[in-house]
Amino acid sequence: MEVADQFGMTIPDDLAVRSAADAGNRNATASIAALYFGGDPAVDAGLVDELEAACVPIVPVVPEGGKVSTTIPAELQAINAFFIAPSDAGLYALAALALECLGLLRRQRRVFVSYRRDDSRTLAVQLHDELSGRGFDVFLDTHDILPGDVFQELLWHRLADCDVVIMLDTKDYFGSKWTKQELGRSLAQGIQILRVIWPGHTPTRHLSLSDAMQLTDADFDPGGQLVARRIDEVVRRTESLRSRSVASRHREIAGSLRVQVERIGGKFEGIGAHRAMALTLPNGLAIQAYPVVGVPTAELLNDVHDKALAAKHGRFPCLAYDHHGIRPAWRSHLEWLDKQVKEVRALRVFDAAWELAEWDS
Repeated sequence: MEVADQFGMTIPDDLAVRSAADAGNRNATASIAALYFGGDPAVDAGLVDELEAACVPIVPVVPEGGKVSTTIPAELQAINAFFIAPSDAGLYALAALALECLGLLRRQRRVFVSYRRDDSRTLAVQLHDELSGRGFDVFLDTHDILPGDVFQELLWHRLADCDVVIMLDTKDYFGSKWTKQELGRSLAQGIQILRVIWPGHTPTRHLSLSDAMQLTDADFDPGGQLVARRIDEVVRRTESLRSRSVASRHREIAGSLRVQVERIGGKFEGIGAHRAMALTLPNGLAIQAYPVVGVPTAELLNDVHDKALAAKHGRFPCLAYDHHGIRPAWRSHLEWLDKQVKEVRALRVFDAAWELAEWDS
């Protein structure tokens, strides 16, 4: 309830908690995290298989002092378990872990506004301010690109780092090659799109990954501001699309990594806390790959290292990411970090077979 209130979500429409008994009623397109509370390992075996096949992260949960070997199914034992501390009666640490898996931390709610300045600048600025005030990290070119930055390079970099694109679909939106490219690259990366259609404008293109809301002149006040009721609708739809976007992009990373690891003869063993994927290469090197949707940073690499130390799983930790759209200078920085830091590495997930073949030698 506290989380739903914090982000303006409603239960159960925006955030739902389900047990094994009604897990079949879940929204398969939304971001999902599963918590397996230890007990008889044979219980819910079918559901575990179903969730693993769908690349849903499953976190084995055991009371501190409990035995994973006797309370968790064998297929989940390669995944690092979460141990409930006796001092955490409210399960706050477990709740934080689940929120991270769902992409509901504030730093994970990123939105990109795509628009033509001549047509819709006022609304773009209003959406930037309203969404920022409701816990989203919003990118708007006029606010977030500093003088001296390489404009287009930084634009693609920030696009790759977002979860949802809000497209202000005006009559001349497709008259610019830049807005056309923003849209095309959003689709290429599986980023969900909220299409806000200008009053009197008829959309000219079908967008398979988009949700749409048609505006009318009555939706604006005399000052040209979108009325509160419609702003609320933008926020609600953005959150719904963000959940779908995070889920589909994580599934794509996990699915691609599974294929590439198996292509070189390795084993993909499951997904657990922090959506981390347990892998074993043909030479026996055990890896824990922590996926990131968006742009990886040195801070995230350090975070992965800290999580691996805390988990004590004994696997070599790496950060798995989609490199498309990320600035060349940023990628060079990650490569430099790989050479300097030996305890953790970054892995370009769509080149994983090529790179892991080197790790396997």
